[in-house]
Amino acid sequence: MAVCLRQIRGFLLQKNTARSIMTSSSKSQKALEKLQKNPYFDKYAERIAVLQKTSPEEFLRRVEEQEKKKEELAKKKFAPVDTRKFSSVLNPKGELKGEVGSDDEKKLEDIFKLELVKDKDAEEIRTIWEEYHKDKEMISASIPTPLYLTLLERTKEFPTFLFPLPRDQGYEFILCQCSGHTLHFTPLLAYQVHKENAPECLTVVHYTELKDRGLVLMRGEYDKNVLNGREAQCLVNEFQLYYNGKDEEKNKLLESFTKSPDSFKHMDLIKQLENIKLT
Repeated sequence: MAVCLRQIRGFLLQKNTARSIMTSSSKSQKALEKLQKNPYFDKYAERIAVLQKTSPEEFLRRVEEQEKKKEELAKKKFAPVDTRKFSSVLNPKGELKGEVGSDDEKKLEDIFKLELVKDKDAEEIRTIWEEYHKDKEMISASIPTPLYLTLLERTKEFPTFLFPLPRDQGYEFILCQCSGHTLHFTPLLAYQVHKENAPECLTVVHYTELKDRGLVLMRGEYDKNVLNGREAQCLVNEFQLYYNGKDEEKNKLLESFTKSPDSFKHMDLIKQLENIKLT
């Protein structure tokens, strides 16, 4: 009977060891398949093969460690957003001054001598405007009047929206409120902390004095402690891509954010951004 028990124990031990080896081999194979998707796999394939053969436990440990790092990076990438409800940010600054026709609207003549362009056509004005801002730490552009009128009408329908801004560690979300001919941009995190007292990181003004000549002049001033010129330009580009009305997916996101904010998904904004190249 004792011999029989020893045989049974030996059989079970052998079976469990085999199962362990098979499990380890299976894990190792799956880990290898993941590594093969890495664009740098071929460069290190030989070293990986040696490690997998000589020390499979260490091989698995290193792969698992890399997977954890990737998960942590993904969490950091999309962390800066409170996704509970977006209905609370639909009117972040309350009643803003600067409605169309208001005396508080900024005037082009305050920064630009209109007599310099009174005899110029649209193309010449565009060139002068660009030269005027070339050495200034701000962004500028000239927008064809028909396009600007479309943008303006849509800002009335969708006065507040959210834009993802690419950063080194992922994305930062920037809240935009449209008021008259002015766009006010504020970091979402800053708004969540300070509400309507949150400081603006970018203010964009559209000057319409020359709209009958075929173009509207735009200028944006940004907080250099928060944005650089490229990031400020990126936000303005995103604004135009969403508000020009040409992309159905972007139209749906504007509708969702404004009319059903509690079901709005901020990750959809990131997907949209990753599918385009902003110049």
